Amino acid sequence: MPTWTALTTLTGKEAAEALGEAMERLEPAPTGVGVFEIEDGSGLWEVGGYFTEAPDETGLALLAAAFGARDFTVSELPETDWVAHVRRELQPVVAGRFFVYGSHDAERVPEGVVPLLIEASMAFGTGHHGTTQGCLLALDDLLASGFAPRRVIDVGAGTAVLAMAAARVWPEAQVIASDIDPVAVEVAEANLAANGMEGRVRCVEAAGLDHPEIAAAAPFDLVFANILKGPLVMLAPDIAAAMAPGGRVILSGILNEQADEVAAAYAAEGFEELARRALGDWTTLTLARQPG
Repeated sequence: MPTWTALTTLTGKEAAEALGEAMERLEPAPTGVGVFEIEDGSGLWEVGGYFTEAPDETGLALLAAAFGARDFTVSELPETDWVAHVRRELQPVVAGRFFVYGSHDAERVPEGVVPLLIEASMAFGTGHHGTTQGCLLALDDLLASGFAPRRVIDVGAGTAVLAMAAARVWPEAQVIASDIDPVAVEVAEANLAANGMEGRVRCVEAAGLDHPEIAAAAPFDLVFANILKGPLVMLAPDIAAAMAPGGRVILSGILNEQADEVAAAYAAEGFEELARRALGDWTTLTLARQPG
């Protein structure tokens, strides 16, 4: 069955959300509408619809004009088995000692690595994005330095690949994976089962650190937060309050040009920058919580 997408951009969250709501009233109606801020500092928002019938391009043009958006770009998508496509295209990822792979590459896992199975059909981060790779490399550096945390949390965990990596290399550590999205929590639990790690990581649905189990487990010696600049800056005081003195924080989801702003927000909360790594457009920061 052919499908179509219709995409546009415009300035401002309020206008973008209003345009998204108006799109839902089109005939034929889209099966889904998304409204996203473009994280490049431009102030632009993307609004898109997904259709199983050819959209009304005249109606789309009128909506674009009414809301001050650019003309919609309408594309017909080929029929594709996306899971099969991803399995063909995504190669295993090597990040230090970590080897992230799908079940279709199970026979390619080499000796002497820390294997992490993430199915290609599962969203929320397969390990191929520069942000996840940067976090795994930062974790590898901590291991090499002899760092050994007792309590670890992965905030905005998605697939829980980072939480699983920590649980693999520190078998005595208490590890929590939290995410605001209940589907992500289900995906994390499925990945733990696929890796034979049921019960090794506690998965909870939480906005940031707002959960009684997280509060009870604090203070943390290591915090991962691979999300976006805005939430990272907002969470800086909460993460600082939940950290043990001398603990480490690995932050990513940060565009290279945003790194100084994020680092400054955490410096204001008593963190010292230990390392900074850029992979493509993305930066990963490793910070230490200063005593006192």
